Amino acid sequence: MPKTCQTILSCLLVVLPLLGNAQTCQTQITATTPTARFTSYNNGTVSDKYTGLMWKKCSEGQQWNASSHTCHFFATAYNWQEALQQAQTVNSSAGFAGYKDWRVPNIKELGTLVEEQCVHPAINLSVFPTTLGNGFWSSSLAGDDGFALIVEFDYGIAGHSQNNSNQLRLVRSGQ
Repeated sequence: MPKTCQTILSCLLVVLPLLGNAQTCQTQITATTPTARFTSYNNGTVSDKYTGLMWKKCSEGQQWNASSHTCHFFATAYNWQEALQQAQTVNSSAGFAGYKDWRVPNIKELGTLVEEQCVHPAINLSVFPTTLGNGFWSSSLAGDDGFALIVEFDYGIAGHSQNNSNQLRLVRSGQ
């Protein structure tokens, strides 16, 4: 079962580390994911003009708020199997934003979201608001050992994980 904030204390343990880690961007480094590269829709999605992919603006577990243009609530942590199942769950119900072909991104797709001029997190927060610098699942396997590849958005580095809890951002091929 996905892990969410079960108590006020568990929610605070998620938020407290954020208070000391505000995003820092080095403007002398060229932006790798400039806001102009994306077309933002008020339905909680964004299209990447460079890759042609459509992303959910919010991490799974969060809810898009069109009036405040941000994501509300806490992102859910999943193990890899739960992350794969979450994509199926979204598609088998009403879908999201009128689409029923959401999926877990592969490692190359997920890596296109890394903003190299920023850390804590290494992502464009104007495009993907309230994203934490946590690990995010990809659908790519690291090998035959049961590890899946992730991107740690604190510094934007790729790694691997097996049974750990990581967050999830769904993608679909754009039209």
